[in-house]
Amino acid sequence: MLNLIGTYECKADVKGRLMVPVPLKKQLAAVAPEGFVIKRAVFQPCLEIYPMKEWDALMQKMGQLNRFSRKNNDFIRRFTAGVKTVELDATGRLLIPKDLLSFAGISKEIVLSSAINIIEVWDKNKYEQAIDDAANDFADLAEEVMGDKNDEGDGVS
Repeated sequence: MLNLIGTYECKADVKGRLMVPVPLKKQLAAVAPEGFVIKRAVFQPCLEIYPMKEWDALMQKMGQLNRFSRKNNDFIRRFTAGVKTVELDATGRLLIPKDLLSFAGISKEIVLSSAINIIEVWDKNKYEQAIDDAANDFADLAEEVMGDKNDEGDGVS
């Protein structure tokens, strides 16, 4: 599994292209030739970039859903709404489609934030606001999500 690290600031040009920062590009080098999928995030006003292998693994899980269930069909339709494939060009730029830029409210200043095996693409101001909003609740959230974990005494705290 891919484990991406880092948060990077960059700028989009008028066509929606952004230069992927070198440290992130190095981390993506092994998966870049296969391309990426970019989509709307479910819970936040941002975009998510999936390396193709990660996307394929997720689609394999979703492919097991019963398509004769209306709820499953609705979920699949909404989850995949606006999904596009993208590639790094020869100069290391990524073109973000205009409809997705509009969805995320991205103008020029962008934050690329690693989220384990995917990259979140944020408008810089919205990212900073989301981090500020979450700061007050993060300790409670960390305790709720990770506090009951007792995986072989790994000492993570």
